[in-house]
Amino acid sequence: MAAMSERLDITFHALADPTRRAILSMLLEDDMAVTDVADPFDMSLAAISKHLGILTRAGLISQERRGRVKWCKLEPDALRDASIWMQSFGQFEAVNLDAFEKFLETELSERGAGPDAGPGDGP
Repeated sequence: MAAMSERLDITFHALADPTRRAILSMLLEDDMAVTDVADPFDMSLAAISKHLGILTRAGLISQERRGRVKWCKLEPDALRDASIWMQSFGQFEAVNLDAFEKFLETELSERGAGPDAGPGDGP
């Protein structure tokens, strides 16, 4: 359990930064050279490299050298643990408030109290 918790910590730390999330979105399209990843951002190549290092340590991307160029590739399976953890919070159905209101109106009317009835108005 501790290893899972540590992986989640590293993953969520990596995802906490908007620059890193933007990089992941860019890599959804295709592998990219580090210099291409850095182009849209108003920061140094060294700063982008730090972001890429965090994403790599989290296992969210991999980096490999092809000739003189360093390439980044998205590793989507790395989000599996985080996704499973987050889905555990979705075990409860979202409440449909309109349906719930109709249910209450039906229940109250069957018991002889209308929707405007106060606490002592029904049986």
